[in-house]
Amino acid sequence: MADQFPALVLTEDDGKVSSAVRDMSVDELPEGDVTVRVTYSGLNYKDGMIINGIGRLVRDYPHVPGIDFAGVVEESGSDRYKPGDQVILTGWRVGEVHWGGYAGKARVKSDWLVAVPEGLTDKRAMAIGTAGFTSMLCVAALEDHGLTPDSGTILVTGAAGGVGSVAVSILAKRGYTVAASTGRVEQADYLTSLGASQIIDRAELSEPSKRPLESENFAGAVDTVGGTTLARVLAQTAYGGSVAACGLAGGANLECTVLPFLLRGVNLLGIDSVMQPYDNRVRVWQRLVDDLPMDRLDALTEEIGLSDLPQAANDILKGQVRGRLVVKF
Repeated sequence: MADQFPALVLTEDDGKVSSAVRDMSVDELPEGDVTVRVTYSGLNYKDGMIINGIGRLVRDYPHVPGIDFAGVVEESGSDRYKPGDQVILTGWRVGEVHWGGYAGKARVKSDWLVAVPEGLTDKRAMAIGTAGFTSMLCVAALEDHGLTPDSGTILVTGAAGGVGSVAVSILAKRGYTVAASTGRVEQADYLTSLGASQIIDRAELSEPSKRPLESENFAGAVDTVGGTTLARVLAQTAYGGSVAACGLAGGANLECTVLPFLLRGVNLLGIDSVMQPYDNRVRVWQRLVDDLPMDRLDALTEEIGLSDLPQAANDILKGQVRGRLVVKF
């Protein structure tokens, strides 16, 4: 039937979350003033957690996950969008509290959407996705705090992942000297192809330091790891530098002293992509069009299907996904 479409549906039984692909009806979609035919979605670290039932991010089942998507408006009760418009959704706890993008159609609030900017396809929009959107937020925050290509070396941790790969690409295009930290040293050539000029083994930053301040190795950093790595990065950030923190793959605890902040004037910038206001979303998406090399984006992107998601969700939690995975409908 015309209103049937495939969806990845999560269910919970005795505290265990399982997933299955099944056909769904438009009538089953949640409330919203815009219905979108989803063309692409993406896989992010948070998606991996949700599909595996980690962190209690989802409270009500059955549930359709997928924290971002791109597609074409089919029905609209909003003055901002009309049928045929290409749109993007990231954040707003879609895929957590509200059903998300791992389905052929989604019904959402128009306030959560932005138009696909000129010069960007829906596939590339999801190759960027929440991960790339977060990367650009990090770079913008660092530059808002005075970072320039002349400042010195910029570190990106978790560099082979989705956020890290896009951050390396953006920074390199903008003329920064980029140091890429990764636990997968076999990805050195990949990171170099994205623009990294130095590869740092994750082990160099993952062990606790015996000193509250270390050598001033970095003018700034994009940290996707958190935990001990973030503490080490702060201790190695140069005077007046900034660290944009956007991930916790290495843990949520931060054990450090206040000395980097008090003696070096280091800025720790928290980056949230979920609740960003509309105007800033539009600004950041336009900056992605301008500052992200699309040939590098294509090179770091792999396409998968709905049925591939459970395995891919396991892989991303284990740090085994390189670059970006997009889900095609």
